[in-house]
Amino acid sequence: MTKAIMIQGAGSNVGKSMLVAGLCRVFARRGIAVRPFKPQNMSNNAAVTSDDGEIGRAQALQALACNVAPHTDMNPVLLKPESDVGAQVIVHGKRYATLKARDYTKAKPELLSKTLESFHRLCEAVDLIVIEGAGSPAEINLRKGDIANMGFAEAANVPVVLVGDIDRGGVIAQIVGTHSVLPDEDRDRIKAFMINKFRGDVTLFDDGMVEITKRTDWAPLGVLPWFNDAWQLPAEDVMDISSTSRKGDVVKIAMPKLSRIANFDDLDPLAMEPGVSVEIIEPGRPLPADADLVLIPGSKSTIGDLAFLRAQGWDIDLMAHVRRGGHVLGICGGYQMLGRIVSDPDGIEGSPTSVEGLGLLDIQTIMAPQKRLAEVEGIHLATAAPLAGYEIHIGVTDGPDTARPWLQIDGAPAGATSADGKVEGCYVHGLFTSDAFRRAYLQKLGGTSHVQDYSASVETALEALADHLEEHLDIETLYQLAATVDAS
Repeated sequence: MTKAIMIQGAGSNVGKSMLVAGLCRVFARRGIAVRPFKPQNMSNNAAVTSDDGEIGRAQALQALACNVAPHTDMNPVLLKPESDVGAQVIVHGKRYATLKARDYTKAKPELLSKTLESFHRLCEAVDLIVIEGAGSPAEINLRKGDIANMGFAEAANVPVVLVGDIDRGGVIAQIVGTHSVLPDEDRDRIKAFMINKFRGDVTLFDDGMVEITKRTDWAPLGVLPWFNDAWQLPAEDVMDISSTSRKGDVVKIAMPKLSRIANFDDLDPLAMEPGVSVEIIEPGRPLPADADLVLIPGSKSTIGDLAFLRAQGWDIDLMAHVRRGGHVLGICGGYQMLGRIVSDPDGIEGSPTSVEGLGLLDIQTIMAPQKRLAEVEGIHLATAAPLAGYEIHIGVTDGPDTARPWLQIDGAPAGATSADGKVEGCYVHGLFTSDAFRRAYLQKLGGTSHVQDYSASVETALEALADHLEEHLDIETLYQLAATVDAS
């Protein structure tokens, strides 16, 4: 019989995604067939799955921790914000609708049934499901129709462990306050709690654990010290990416932080490389004049983020960078922005329109409703270095500079290059995870021939995370708290 347990947070960004990944690796190492599950995720950082859909990238990492391929059932509802009031809704890996918040609320009953459908499919032939909540169950104003936290836990009849983040301060209030505001039936569903991100001597919080236990009657599972190797794991949120700069760095890469940045995992392998500095440029700051490469990332709203880029003055900085002989790489939405024209005749991103691009590549893009979702393989044409990645985009791009492709993807030429070779663009995300390609690309920028083994680095970090959890958490009690799933 399959068992399940749900990890919820006393707030956002308490480390739930990393904890679930670590727990998945802990149980997988014990020979338990374990799978991750997040009923609803909100993220523009998506991964392409083996069944040709898309899910949150955090669930893809959690699948890796389980030593299995990611599947759309691991994250049946994915919300991809397109504006401050609306989001594209992905259900079972495919586009369902673009909805404003109020309309999404009306769709929740149907979406709950979709999440349960995926959950019960996932339960087939496995021993344990580790479920990740979203945000906090203390947001009781959102309890009606909830499918992300207690609403799902109630529908699936699964127990909950609550996680508090001590690094933010006020963790006792986080946990006890959550206990205080929850209705009785939700409060009773929480069986235990843990504290995450402690810095220093954890025994200094012994009295705090006693006090929380006394006030909530929930079982204490432990205090997790700060996990220093978290930076080696793919980031779920752009806020989790830290700019890196070390003495003696040879290659400097700058990436403007767009308002609807998407699939920014292209930075992860670059940020870990010795000799490479990666700087995330916040709005209001200029692009650095000494950058070797400016990377324009993907975007959930190409036309909107093109206007945002101009509003920051980054277009002027980019032109100056090119005049100085600097390199530019645009990926997906960033690739589209580098062209002469971006047209949206059907109003896919808003009102029908056609806007002028940055003009650094002689290409044009026409938005189309069909989304391309595919895992791809190919080579870097200049060096024959192999690479693998994924495409996740709308829009068709062509023009004179596509006659200078710099990649071959699935046997066909891909990407575009400016006449002087300094500006390149493509639709392939994740290509820097390929060590040979990353080496070739960094060498072009003046880097050394030595690069890290990226996959091995992620595996090492997952193993270290599992060791960390084994050392500091009561894993046996957590497993005993998991309840048998009733799939009837």
